[in-house]
Amino acid sequence: MSAQLDFAEIEQLKQKAAEARRLVIETVHHAGAGHIGGPLSAIDMLVSLYFDVMNINPSDPKWEDRDRFVLSKGHSAIALYTVLAKRGYFGVEELSTFDEINSRLQAHPDMNLLPGLDMSSGSLGQGISAAVGMALGAKQLGKAFYTYCMIGDGESQEGQVWEAADIAVKYKLDNLIVLMDFNQLQQFGWDGTDGRERERPVISPAERFKAFGWHTISANGHDFQQIIDACNEAKEVKGKPTMIIAETIKGKGVSFMENQYLWHSKIPTAEELKIASQELMAGV
Repeated sequence: MSAQLDFAEIEQLKQKAAEARRLVIETVHHAGAGHIGGPLSAIDMLVSLYFDVMNINPSDPKWEDRDRFVLSKGHSAIALYTVLAKRGYFGVEELSTFDEINSRLQAHPDMNLLPGLDMSSGSLGQGISAAVGMALGAKQLGKAFYTYCMIGDGESQEGQVWEAADIAVKYKLDNLIVLMDFNQLQQFGWDGTDGRERERPVISPAERFKAFGWHTISANGHDFQQIIDACNEAKEVKGKPTMIIAETIKGKGVSFMENQYLWHSKIPTAEELKIASQELMAGV
């Protein structure tokens, strides 16, 4: 387990997360395209990984022994871009080019364009398979790096996710750590207008992955200490991969976006951007 973070360290992570969330909303507003709800739920995990957990070097993004990260829920790319920019992989000002035709920052991650990306993703269910391949490759090469992957709970309805889960156990990939963004609210499903509540994308994910043979950990996906502790616990596990079920709030940080499925990919108006930015920066 990691050492307890002190107050100043927690505050620094909170500040980075708030700034990243503000940049997500500003960038999507400027581009007139993109996703918001899922990126906002993922930010705290990404900040924890890139500013504490992972062994990386932004000045040498192709370093052979770096830890790898795959954003399997690739439609949340803007969240990853903002954290990469804050971490120093490229200038924050480049976020203004998001989703432009010649931009390195496409709507889904393209590893051939942007340093710091270990996998192109966006076709849901495929990213975790790539992460399994990276972890298996590390085993074959005798490398000590870890591969981290973030999947969505809606994405976990894809059969390929479970095929990958099975293979990861078969090859005892204890160097594979997957985080599920368990915000329990996907874009499609019942809309509630006919009296039916929206259904959870996946039921009992921890029990499901445990049944496949994974080590499972449940954590608050907005608690930096819990996220970091879970990742460090995973590193101590031998002979099996780890799935961290991170309970999150879709649209986290902005009152009128939280738990609202319409903000999966809605574009904020200028007034909504102003209110959201004020809320986010008032919270730190």
